[in-house]
Amino acid sequence: MPKVLVATLVLVVAVIAVLVIFSSTPRTPGDGFYDTFAACLSDNDIVMYGAYWCPHCQNEKKRFGDSFRFVSYVECTEETEKCTAEKIRGYPTWAFPDGRRFEGEMGLERLSAESGCELPKQQ
Repeated sequence: MPKVLVATLVLVVAVIAVLVIFSSTPRTPGDGFYDTFAACLSDNDIVMYGAYWCPHCQNEKKRFGDSFRFVSYVECTEETEKCTAEKIRGYPTWAFPDGRRFEGEMGLERLSAESGCELPKQQ
């Protein structure tokens, strides 16, 4: 085959591969994708206690993207009395109104299962 035809075929295959990859990539949370889920957690009085320096807290926040603004969050480096009163021993701690507490990263799926708040479906 001529070099031009091979180069054209390689380019077409590359373009198709890129389109397939990007069309199947889940939506990023940066577009408010988890707003309803995050608001549901807050509406159900589920609170995340954390610290700005905590890498596990940062991971949880990143999972929500900009939707994290709807999560009830207590920054324990600023609200130390509240965290002490709640006997927060590790970060992050997710506190539920029924007294259940989960220390460490939960991830969105587990938060959904424990809270009853539905995660939006990825398209």
